Amino acid sequence: MGVPAFAEIEAAAIARHGEAAVAGARPDLGTPLSERTDDRLLAAMARRIFQAGFNWSVVDAKWPAIEEAFDGFDPARLAMAPDEQLDALAADPRVIRNVPKIRAIRDNAVLLFRLAREHGRATLHIGGWPASDQVGLFEYLRAEGSRLGGLTGPLALRSAGYDAFLLSGSVVAALNRFAVIDGAAASKRARRAVQDAFNAWHAETGKGYAHLSRILALSVPD
Repeated sequence: MGVPAFAEIEAAAIARHGEAAVAGARPDLGTPLSERTDDRLLAAMARRIFQAGFNWSVVDAKWPAIEEAFDGFDPARLAMAPDEQLDALAADPRVIRNVPKIRAIRDNAVLLFRLAREHGRATLHIGGWPASDQVGLFEYLRAEGSRLGGLTGPLALRSAGYDAFLLSGSVVAALNRFAVIDGAAASKRARRAVQDAFNAWHAETGKGYAHLSRILALSVPD
């Protein structure tokens, strides 16, 4: 399948939502991930893990208390946390009481701690991963991390300052509508086609990958 000009997709988004909505779709990623500390990446991972399959607003409301309970999400400390400490966290009223998710946060602390030993900071390695191969980064986090598959890993990356596209339902629908893929974006071949399309659109427009995916989402019915 070929890659359509992004102008066609942007025109469809404008037709549905207007120029102001499309112009305002550019996300504010804040400080780039490669310039952040590892605790902020682990916190972003933890937040998205807690939100997966749960009410996001509840997690958001509890988040300051969760940060406090996890003592700021320092990967070195959490990587060494014994099971008894995790059990205590699961019983802490400040925390979402989900033992598998709490254990996943420790698993991801272990990953980030290892990467920090290898690269100085985990955020240098993950934040320096080329955006032109972010499907490779998504797969890396899915395979090496815990509960970071699906949208959880990409959402964590974006909220931590990485220019990630999201394969949400609307974005996948748009990719089908504009014949980039046929069906789900689940196979390696489909994901490669998605990455190639985003790379082409980035080169065509100069827009970031997160911005491109938001415009794609606006180009199809809600």
